[in-house]
Amino acid sequence: MTDFTYSVDADGVATIAWDTVGKSMNVMSQEAFLTMDGMVDKALADAAVKGIIITSAKKDFAGGMDLNVIAKMKEDGGDDPAKSVFEGVMGMHAILRKIERAGMDPKTLKGGKPIVAALPGTALGIGLEIPLSCHRIIAADNPRAKIGLPEIMVGIFPGAGGTTRLVRKMGAMMAAPFLLEGKLSDPKAAKAAGIIDEVVAPEDLLTRAKEWVLGAKDADLVKPWDAKGYKMPGGAPYHPAGFMTFVGASAMVHSKTMGVYPAAKALLSAVYEGAMVPFDTALKIEARWFTSVLMNPSSSAMIRSLFINKEALEKGAVRPAGVPDQSVKKVGVIGAGMMGAGIAYVSANAGIEVVLIDAAQEAADRGKSYSAGILDKGIARKKVTEEKKAEILGRITATTDYAALAGCDLIVEAVFEDMGVKAEVTKKVEAVVGPDCIFATNTSTLPITDLAKASARPAQFIGIHFFSPVDKMLLVETIRGKETGDRAVAKALDFIRQIRKTPIVVNDARFFYANRCIIPYINEGIRMVAEGVEPVLIENAAKLVGMPLGPLQLVDETSIDLGVKIAKATKLAMGDAYPDSAVDAVLFAMADQGRLGKKSNAGFYSYDDKGKRLGLWDGLEAAYPLAEAQPDVGHVQQRLLMAQVLEAVRALEDGVLMDIREGDVGAILGWGFAPWSGGPLSWLDMIGAARAVEICDALTAQYGPRFTTPALLRDMAEKGETFYTRFAPQKKAA
Repeated sequence: MTDFTYSVDADGVATIAWDTVGKSMNVMSQEAFLTMDGMVDKALADAAVKGIIITSAKKDFAGGMDLNVIAKMKEDGGDDPAKSVFEGVMGMHAILRKIERAGMDPKTLKGGKPIVAALPGTALGIGLEIPLSCHRIIAADNPRAKIGLPEIMVGIFPGAGGTTRLVRKMGAMMAAPFLLEGKLSDPKAAKAAGIIDEVVAPEDLLTRAKEWVLGAKDADLVKPWDAKGYKMPGGAPYHPAGFMTFVGASAMVHSKTMGVYPAAKALLSAVYEGAMVPFDTALKIEARWFTSVLMNPSSSAMIRSLFINKEALEKGAVRPAGVPDQSVKKVGVIGAGMMGAGIAYVSANAGIEVVLIDAAQEAADRGKSYSAGILDKGIARKKVTEEKKAEILGRITATTDYAALAGCDLIVEAVFEDMGVKAEVTKKVEAVVGPDCIFATNTSTLPITDLAKASARPAQFIGIHFFSPVDKMLLVETIRGKETGDRAVAKALDFIRQIRKTPIVVNDARFFYANRCIIPYINEGIRMVAEGVEPVLIENAAKLVGMPLGPLQLVDETSIDLGVKIAKATKLAMGDAYPDSAVDAVLFAMADQGRLGKKSNAGFYSYDDKGKRLGLWDGLEAAYPLAEAQPDVGHVQQRLLMAQVLEAVRALEDGVLMDIREGDVGAILGWGFAPWSGGPLSWLDMIGAARAVEICDALTAQYGPRFTTPALLRDMAEKGETFYTRFAPQKKAA
């Protein structure tokens, strides 16, 4: 079996239908590309064929390229992987250029065969680059379909001609959001933007495609950039208008990437240089920059974490073997605050029946109205219909009656972070649910093993840590208590899959994994304030190394009084071993002044009456005078990064983290750890264990034991190992 099928009808129209074997979504492999190429050759060589339709036998066109192809290209190159990658990419360009020219005379641009792309649904990455090389793109009117080039999101850029073609079709300014931000559109929006040519009713897709093929003239086949006198929309770089576009684009890219994402800079270079040369030379320039990006360790790490590892986790890489499907049919959510309301929404949106319980009916109803609010925004953006809203809300029962939980196969408790309150809820729930029901507690700090003591069925008790806001955050951290059984883990993972989130599974320990790493980051920033380091230096150093928020802004966002509560609870648990008294001096003083963060419009930052952040609070300097000698940016960055990555290493060393893939994916999706690095463990591999030990030893000498090199990292440095060699993920048996 092949991934493409070929047929010719009585009117001489050939149809090449994409249908990747064994996958629900088409993805392009090297073999499939060659198969498609052979079918195009066959159609162009057959005198009886008048034109070609390239379409899909699935409900969507394609999800993109199998990025393992890139790894194979590098591998095949041996000692010269760059040459192998470049030649492989140029081979793809040749195939798509053949489609574009379609057998026409290169001088007269006549005599070619019309080729149309008919897209039934989603078309991403190579799934749009192939259509862009066709003479017309027709899409079915499918509001759920996504059309675009999202490669920048995984550390690369469209390298099979998508960059060059989109810019020449739309101009650099109009193409920028789709290339530099990976913006995705539904078919109608894609047509309005000028990416595709037509949108038709789904049932008319192939009929209209055939009609266009049979009616196409020679002039319809010539791309604008192949026609005489072509001028780039918006102007080329040497044109006054184009010059301003590229100056602005360069500034925009730097402001968004802070110079740490190589793909964005390479993409802009490919566009700029390619705009000043003929089209085929521009393709070669694109291929060279694409190869350069692929050879950059940052891009390799991003691809591994944000594509390969993320996909593996979503497909059950860490799911207990041998446990049958545990898909959730009815979920009970206890607590209708912001977290519980968010869990109720994502569950109902995924088609799961939801019982949302709170102590007061008014609170339960308010929790349900949270879903209504999200759906109303979707309606305003024309992404949701009134019927869809009614259907989703119809799945949520808001009540105070625990008896309504009968028949639930999963409970997610999301009440206050209080052991006593959670214990009481656990007992009330277990009194009404069936014996097979799994109980999950949503907590960010409380030990699961301790919480499970309130349960009569600790094997069916598990922790699920959602991140706020639930509807937007992709990661869900699942915590296995000492007595948690495999079925509970499988249930949690199957539920996370249903609500279309990415899971990680960790063993029980204080702060689990995510908070274990993010709290030291915040604390290090606060320590520096107390030391007299310029707050603006702290915040900008963090952003310049790729963190989405500086530590001071982050503590404002999560609330200073929450930090105080966590500090008090941690100190109570750790006693004399508690290491953060210096942090508490600042944090508690802020709280005592009523500066509780964004929610009180006063924290490390100042805010206006509407909650808009104005800038760092000028009272900080009075409370913590600036030191005469300020550290350099690199030193501040080392402190902020090492505060996080050392905890990731310790979590792996302690057995809290069980899979390095989860360590990297969880860090990026959970708290935004410098995505360009591929995650904390990938970053350590990038700089090398020996260099990491050197940094740690210097920081320990200056600041104390919180930077002590973990034994695992020192051992790896001595042996010259990396995390991805020493802890290479094991493939699951089929």
